[in-house]
Amino acid sequence: MKREEALELLKQYIKNPKMIAHCIASEAIMKKLAKHFNEDEEKWGLAGLLHDIDVEITNGEPTIHGQQAIDILKEHNIDEEVIEAISLHNEVSAKQPRSKLLHHALAAAETISGLIFATALVYPSKKISDVKPSSVIKRMKEKRFAASVKRENIMECEKTGLQLQTFVELSLDALKEIESELEI
Repeated sequence: MKREEALELLKQYIKNPKMIAHCIASEAIMKKLAKHFNEDEEKWGLAGLLHDIDVEITNGEPTIHGQQAIDILKEHNIDEEVIEAISLHNEVSAKQPRSKLLHHALAAAETISGLIFATALVYPSKKISDVKPSSVIKRMKEKRFAASVKRENIMECEKTGLQLQTFVELSLDALKEIESELEI
């Protein structure tokens, strides 16, 4: 599935503009990671873009979010590896543990986007382009800051072989490239 088709599919299921921005941000980070790991950028980007496709129809219910996506994505002939990664991104509803590079990358990427957005919002400019990696890492340690962001998911970057510093730098670079597309 081409990116434009995937974005249209996403918009059929997700109406909240902030959630769409989150998915676009996750896509950008996943593409950056794919490039870093010499993986398929389109496939990884698709996983990032579509990972929350069922969030509104499941009302974000953790016990089922990610699982209803499977049927939607199979109906549209999405790559099985992408479907598997999406079904595992929410560990509460996952039927098995994350075990592959793509799984860990998606869990970390989609989670770091929220922490970066929250960090940008405390800057006077409210711009991602002004956020420094050190600020994101500092906020990681503040459990009350963006308290719903699961730090353990972000730390799955280490299961990909990336140290937190490098992961944050790659993620910020990805989001800075598409900042004009994002409404945070």
